[in-house]
Amino acid sequence: MAEKEATVYIVDVGASMGATHNGRDISDLEFAMTYVWDKITSTVALDRKTATLGVVGLRTDGTDNELEGEESFDHISVLQEISNILLPDLKQLSSKIMLSSTDDGDAISAIVIAIQMVTVYCKKLKYKRKVVLVTDGRGTLDADPDSVKEIINKIKQDNMELVIVGVDFDDAEFGFKEEDKDPRKAQNESIFAELAESCGGIIGTLQQAVEELGMPRLKATRPVHSYKGELRLGDPEEYHSAMCIDVERYPRTMVRRPMTASQYVQRQDPADRSAQSTGTFVADGDIAMPDADDNDLAGVKNSRTYRVLDEEAPGGKRDVDRDELAKGYEYGRTAVHINETDENVTKLETQHGLEIIGFIPWANYDRFMSMTVSCILIGQKTNSKAIMALSSLIHALFELESYAVARLVPKDDKPPVIVLLAPSIEVDYECLLDVQIPFAEDVRSYKFPPLDRVVTVSGKVIKEHRNLPNEALNSAMSKYVDQMDLSTFGRDDDGNPSEYMPMADTFSPVLHRIDQAVRWRAVHPTEPIPPPYEILVRYSNPPEDLVKQSKKRIEKLIAAADVKKVPPKVQGRRRNRNEVKPLSGLNVEALLGSDKKKAKVSAQNAIPDFRRLLDSAESIEAIQDAAHQLGNIIQARIKDSFGDIAYTRALEEIRTLREEMIEMEEPMVYNNFARQLKRKLLSEDLGGNRKDFWWEYRKSKLGLIDKNVAETSDATEEDAKSVIDYPISVPQGNY
Repeated sequence: MAEKEATVYIVDVGASMGATHNGRDISDLEFAMTYVWDKITSTVALDRKTATLGVVGLRTDGTDNELEGEESFDHISVLQEISNILLPDLKQLSSKIMLSSTDDGDAISAIVIAIQMVTVYCKKLKYKRKVVLVTDGRGTLDADPDSVKEIINKIKQDNMELVIVGVDFDDAEFGFKEEDKDPRKAQNESIFAELAESCGGIIGTLQQAVEELGMPRLKATRPVHSYKGELRLGDPEEYHSAMCIDVERYPRTMVRRPMTASQYVQRQDPADRSAQSTGTFVADGDIAMPDADDNDLAGVKNSRTYRVLDEEAPGGKRDVDRDELAKGYEYGRTAVHINETDENVTKLETQHGLEIIGFIPWANYDRFMSMTVSCILIGQKTNSKAIMALSSLIHALFELESYAVARLVPKDDKPPVIVLLAPSIEVDYECLLDVQIPFAEDVRSYKFPPLDRVVTVSGKVIKEHRNLPNEALNSAMSKYVDQMDLSTFGRDDDGNPSEYMPMADTFSPVLHRIDQAVRWRAVHPTEPIPPPYEILVRYSNPPEDLVKQSKKRIEKLIAAADVKKVPPKVQGRRRNRNEVKPLSGLNVEALLGSDKKKAKVSAQNAIPDFRRLLDSAESIEAIQDAAHQLGNIIQARIKDSFGDIAYTRALEEIRTLREEMIEMEEPMVYNNFARQLKRKLLSEDLGGNRKDFWWEYRKSKLGLIDKNVAETSDATEEDAKSVIDYPISVPQGNY
């Protein structure tokens, strides 16, 4: 369980906090609240009931605290009692924190109020107690030695942490010193420093605290085991020499996902419910968003309906309940139905366990075989015998430079996986690291041409070729890569070369940017969101100094590679079709003597022939003729297909026809083809029952070209949906 926390923030809102100093364009109070709001919203984002906080206002116009009868506690107000803070509380708190018109109020007394709040709330329970004071140090302090001593003793006795953050406080370690400091402020700073030092607290300047807000805070996660059981080598039921070690398995690395957004709708008044949309929204039983003002937002409820084909039902479809559905496995062009009572035949009965099935040397394992995040395997925490036994196995694997291959079943009846166990020996602990590795069916082997040689059709190997790098290019590339080396470009605290991008300083930009934006919008609903923190975009581009140093190397590399500018694409005369203009300006087709009149689309080379016809088309009639030829080939391919053998090729030709007609701004040609194709499929004019092809057609998303895709289209989005649905009447048309 996460540790309980109780934090009280003391915010100085005195009149002196309204001034601006040290070249800032915002007041000291706004500068201070940058820090306070970030800390508060970070606590709210944790969404933990055990993370509580309170807020006390210092040097307020009024007085509102338990000790307000005493003079030294005047102008101190409790703005928020210690509790679990939600978004409505944040908005109320934002309206309460405002600049006052007085400078009266004692910061030492405010610390007493905060300590009292923490003590009353936490009682004698185990809490992480903390008091944070944010002030400019320009008010009066009642630093009575006896009172200060009692405060120090109380903080130490309750194991409480005191943090004092001052606006423009001097900080030698941070390297900040305020010039022409007010004598009272200088005296107050020394009192605060002595108080923090005496009770083991922290004091610092606000400038440093604000700059450190950009450093993402990593979330501490509680380890949750994914497997508890035995690590076995051999079958203990058959062999008395089998090895059995009680182990526990925990994640070592895990992808942290950014916070997700949920869908909500504005709650409607009863009088306006008649104007609701068709979405599912139950006014009396909806779930209101807990952090919305006056519950004006409600959670969206989704509903799903299932339909089956029924020629006797209106529209050709009939709604069915989910309970009436049955599972079926696609087998060729049919579905194999398996009853729920027989579903166990598709499941593999397994028993949870981790069994070593073999060992392999380190050199024989390829890194690309790792399929998942890594996990850590340790001996059972309370079993010293198991810890010692696992340690022996770890050292044996390390000394033999080998990995263990094991079969893992996390729970009964779960599918088994194969994991690789690697020894890891650190100074303070030993463990086995495991990653999932593939079965034979998971490995995909591809063949690509070699990069260092060219193999001709006759089998001759060529080492020097225009597509192969020569020695000069290899040398130039090698020197450029060495020049762009990041492993030693950084500098450590002593100025020595170090890694430029250490893993500990490389954070996920997406994750923390979303977190930053949500926290800002929670407190500032109308103000623009600030830019990302510098550390999030620091490694988005290579370092400028390194780029400048490598400029000569990249120029030599460009010269060695003979890099040339790609000819620009020019707008052709034939409808928006792009053609590459040769650098020489010569008409290549005229030189080759191509005969446009004799060109036809052949079934053996349909797509290239079709595109070649479109390149030479000078009229709409020529485009329609090319599409008509390709359409006839597609229909003939479907009609003559043995089963679904030719479906893939036909779908690729349809996709080409659709893309080309979009580019040529002739969507109606394709739309007429699609309508006629469906009509022939439904009437079984293409070699019998070919309705399964329409299913593949729908999956490939090759529907009509509507107005959202091409403005000149005659089909709306509703027309495209009606044609893609099956079955439905289709308007006649030619293409």
